[in-house]
Amino acid sequence: MSACENSEDLKGQTNGPALVKSNISTSEPAAEQIECKVFSPEAPQECTTRLYKRRWAIVFLFSSYSLCNAFQWIQYGIINNIFMHFYSVSSFAIDWMSMIYMLTYIPFIFPVTWLLDKKGLRVVALVASSINCLGTWIKVASVKPHLFWVTMLGQFACSFAQVFILGMPSRIASVWFGSGEVSTACSIGVFGNQLGIAIGFLVPPILVPNVEDLDKLAHHISIMFYITAGVATLIFFLVIIVFQEKPEIPPSQAQAAMRNMSPQEYSYLASIKRLIHNKSFILLIITYGLNVGSFYAVSTLLNRMIIDHYPGEEVNAGRIGLTIVIAGMVGSLICGIWLDKSKTYKQTTLAVYFLTLVGMLIYAFTLDLGHLWVVFLTAGALGFFMTGYLPLGFEFAVELTYPESEGTSSGLLNCSAQVFGIIFTICQGKIIDYYGTLAGNIFLCIFLLIGTIMTGFIKADLRRQRANQVAETNAKKPGCQEEGLSSPLKEDKV
Repeated sequence: MSACENSEDLKGQTNGPALVKSNISTSEPAAEQIECKVFSPEAPQECTTRLYKRRWAIVFLFSSYSLCNAFQWIQYGIINNIFMHFYSVSSFAIDWMSMIYMLTYIPFIFPVTWLLDKKGLRVVALVASSINCLGTWIKVASVKPHLFWVTMLGQFACSFAQVFILGMPSRIASVWFGSGEVSTACSIGVFGNQLGIAIGFLVPPILVPNVEDLDKLAHHISIMFYITAGVATLIFFLVIIVFQEKPEIPPSQAQAAMRNMSPQEYSYLASIKRLIHNKSFILLIITYGLNVGSFYAVSTLLNRMIIDHYPGEEVNAGRIGLTIVIAGMVGSLICGIWLDKSKTYKQTTLAVYFLTLVGMLIYAFTLDLGHLWVVFLTAGALGFFMTGYLPLGFEFAVELTYPESEGTSSGLLNCSAQVFGIIFTICQGKIIDYYGTLAGNIFLCIFLLIGTIMTGFIKADLRRQRANQVAETNAKKPGCQEEGLSSPLKEDKV
């Protein structure tokens, strides 16, 4: 089959003049052995691409184990006062059940990112789902008042699993999805994490009511832990059976270029150095950390803020958290679809950041009005933009840093978020203790204002989009036509 020849079975794209010749086979039905002439990121030429239906199974399975892990991040904090009573520990100790997720991420992100680059998606998915499963069963054994250290050990295992999860959405989107759907796919990947947090806000207050009898309380906590362990085990086996490393044929021109870089051309340390010298990416790291760190602080301390103004409303505190995250999930999907259509990465990121600041100000000044319905409305508006910002940051980072590894750029963003999350959670918690919730929320607003200003200085250098455009342009040059080769077709969904 010639390099620029269209194949009805593959419904793929075509390629231009040859640089390197490679044979690619696929196990998908109706697929043929094809000869594909590949290109480099520096001088991209058109190459055959294909989209597989399996990509949706991969991204939704990833979302499932991300959901299970994220649920456990907030399951202690949202019923902070109940776990304080059961384990006879301080509020700050329960806060650490959430902050351990942030602290664990910081030292382990670089070796995990190296593992992702060297071993690929499947190995990282298996490690993440297995460690998460182990952590849930450790918690099952911790349901006794004197075993707080055991439940902390289980939470540490789950927090370690999270390190293998947070940087995956943009990598899965790039490896499995076409150039016109990467932002949507990344949003779906983030969607699972957000849905897990939403369930973590909603379910624990329902499953674990605030009762004085420790035996009854242990029974309720045990039910929650067993359900979580069962779900984590099921997902682990599904990952073993279903999760695949990558498609046989690349989904986009940019991904084809990445595949055909020789291993000698890629150095993890050199990649880190290049990213550190990318000024726009450094600005994005800081602004992403400020925004997402604020979200982590609000989520961790939500129970305390609501109970301060509305005593006995543990269930509604969970529902308010649910409202924040559900609204954010809608925001994430809308922003992802919008980016795929418009490619306006900087403008969209700046607008969402500014509206996050506005939402935080409104939430701060209406929290103590005495009307829960007002809190639900303002929290929903805040969540739509604050949580909706998550996939924007991931995709903007990939654009600014192409052809560097998506796992590396995502890892640095998340590392920044964890650092700011710990700082903001501790500082806001102390401010709330001494000066009240309004002062604590104003503290976050100041940093969101700084982040908004810094976002305005980020240069919109969309490298991945340029690579795809150059490849398509080169394929239409007269040279390809002179050789009797057909022009490229639009990438179709198979």
